[in-house]
Amino acid sequence: MKFGITQSFSCSYLPEQQEQLLVYAENNNSQQWHYSQLIQVGFRRSGEQIYRPHCPACKACKSVRIPVYEFTPSRSQKRLLKSNQNFSVRLVDKTRDDYYPLYERYITERHADGSMYPPSKTQFDNFVQSEWMTTHYLEAYHGEKLIAVAVTDIIDANKNMSALSALYTFFDPDYSPASLGTWMILMQIEQAKRLGHRYVYLGYYVDGCQKMSYKHKFLPLQQFSDNEWHLFSKSSKIHT
Repeated sequence: MKFGITQSFSCSYLPEQQEQLLVYAENNNSQQWHYSQLIQVGFRRSGEQIYRPHCPACKACKSVRIPVYEFTPSRSQKRLLKSNQNFSVRLVDKTRDDYYPLYERYITERHADGSMYPPSKTQFDNFVQSEWMTTHYLEAYHGEKLIAVAVTDIIDANKNMSALSALYTFFDPDYSPASLGTWMILMQIEQAKRLGHRYVYLGYYVDGCQKMSYKHKFLPLQQFSDNEWHLFSKSSKIHT
């Protein structure tokens, strides 16, 4: 497999750091299969691009995943599951016209200080869609009203390594009290179990970034470090 390294640019998670990416540089019919292998060693997808942080001066980004059959919801997560039981979810592989307006409102009202602002339809399409990967969407409804979408990949490496990979979740800001970000991860864990998958990948935990702190609340959690996966439990803390 061929790889390239990007130039340095300002890190969106740790502004005092410079970021570089190791990027998968092939484009062939085996791309989806290669991704199912690469995600096991810390890579991630954004649109068509498969990448992994490759920063000489910083090792804060660590790929993390939830072993779904070992996962146990915390007390607060159990309360959340109970309080949101009037919502429903549906896993689909086609986009709907009302996705982008929901995404646009979410970014504008919740992340106007982030790298994805201002949102655009082109940005949204380039971020979630891929010619070589069938993107899936976990839709959440309150009655007939679409309130959240979790962009999700299905990774079919083999029986023991198959997984869902959570790319991004956006939701109706009016439902912020329902903690839909956390709830949608819980729903992806349930979907992974239902479909017989072993893991839910959550992307990167970034040590020192408050925005990423929610990820270590899903325990036990595995973190990819020193070229292998390490298990973290309630008595352990994520560290680099």
